Amino acid sequence: MIPVTGVEGRRIAVLGLGRSGLSAARAIRAGGGTPICWDDGAEGRARAEAEGFETHDLTRSGAFEGVAELIVSPGIPHLYPRPHPVVAAALAASVPVDNDIGLFFRSVGVEGLPKIVAVTGSNGKSTTSALIAHILKEAGRPVQLAGNIGRGVLDIDMPGEGDVVVLELSSYQTELARALTPDVAVFTNLSPDHLDRHGGMGGYYAAKRRLFSEGGPDRAVIGVDEVEGQFLAGQMSEGAGDDRVIRVSVERRLPGPGWSVVARKGYLAEWRKGRQVGSIDLRAVKGLPGSHNHQNGCAAYAAVRALGLSPKTIEEAFHSFGGLPHRSELVAERDGVRWVNDSKATNVDAAAKGLQAFERIRWIAGGLGKEGGVAALEPFLGSVTKAYLIGHSARDFAVQLTSIPVEICEDMATAVERAGAEAEPGETILLAPAAASFDQYPDFEKRGEDFKRLVTARFG
Repeated sequence: MIPVTGVEGRRIAVLGLGRSGLSAARAIRAGGGTPICWDDGAEGRARAEAEGFETHDLTRSGAFEGVAELIVSPGIPHLYPRPHPVVAAALAASVPVDNDIGLFFRSVGVEGLPKIVAVTGSNGKSTTSALIAHILKEAGRPVQLAGNIGRGVLDIDMPGEGDVVVLELSSYQTELARALTPDVAVFTNLSPDHLDRHGGMGGYYAAKRRLFSEGGPDRAVIGVDEVEGQFLAGQMSEGAGDDRVIRVSVERRLPGPGWSVVARKGYLAEWRKGRQVGSIDLRAVKGLPGSHNHQNGCAAYAAVRALGLSPKTIEEAFHSFGGLPHRSELVAERDGVRWVNDSKATNVDAAAKGLQAFERIRWIAGGLGKEGGVAALEPFLGSVTKAYLIGHSARDFAVQLTSIPVEICEDMATAVERAGAEAEPGETILLAPAAASFDQYPDFEKRGEDFKRLVTARFG
């Protein structure tokens, strides 16, 4: 646990008593503060009371008298589409609002002790974060993985000198944290997502950008295949040859005397001062299939190079990386047919990446569709033999997918059965939903686990 500093003798309100909220309450108590806890659900309040925490209805008038600050869990709106009533009350009472990420950086972000790598972006941040941690572990560096993946940031062991903490941070986390001071910050890419929570695309980009502007990392690894990344890299750079910014691309070789890591046709190349200083054949790395994973590999490579690791050490670690569950995860390969679980592809952009990673695809898609549905995926359907649609938006998706055969299957079991019955050797059955899971599953993990269970059962 990381005891929170600067809270001794102070009353700190905590809103939302899930994983991050309870973790924050424990860390505040360990730092000598008094957590005042509230959750809209009785179950959350009961969990807090079982651990000996005070619960007070923070929606009542005067609830913030004597309260020094409010700590909010990531899933609770604090600005758009409208602030939660407790957040609105805190703002009206001039009580600062923060989250567990801000508490972490306030308590741990001391120069040189430890090194902190923070990863954000729309897609690929989980794989990138896990790959960075894997490389460091294989190199013998003490490392902990936390944030939006692994353990809560305040639940990790107090790191020491020479240790590295790798954080995956969502836009919900970066937007609210009052302290953000990583040594290395990574921006993978940007595509429309969570727009209601950020008041549009500009607000979404601004939330991600805060990781680079609230303190300024020593090194910034920035994907520049979208204009937002190009703009961010330009803002961070002090001019040609500035090696504070490491640009990453899977679409083009990046000219100039700066520092870049690019992947073209499966080959990663590191460029510094106009010459190539390292390369890796990513096609042989089984845990990183497809150009989207090559981008993740480039970002992870750049981050650990910024920490001083050699290209040879990184390449060796790449080959022992097995990938993450629910992210282009190979579940089975029987009779010449591959079954791949990409349940984490919850939006159109992520699904497009998966559809470009394989040839001859039988595609299982659907769930709770997002704004715009799947119409934007039409340019990426050239490898799709047929789509098997499930969930709430199955019929809406069927109307939009005009260039390929579709079958409405309603549920995962039917889709797995139908795709399996029709698949031919050399084809890939790919679960890449392009939709949220909440119509039939509590989260994308449960959806992916159901797919894996059904595939495993099919082969006995």
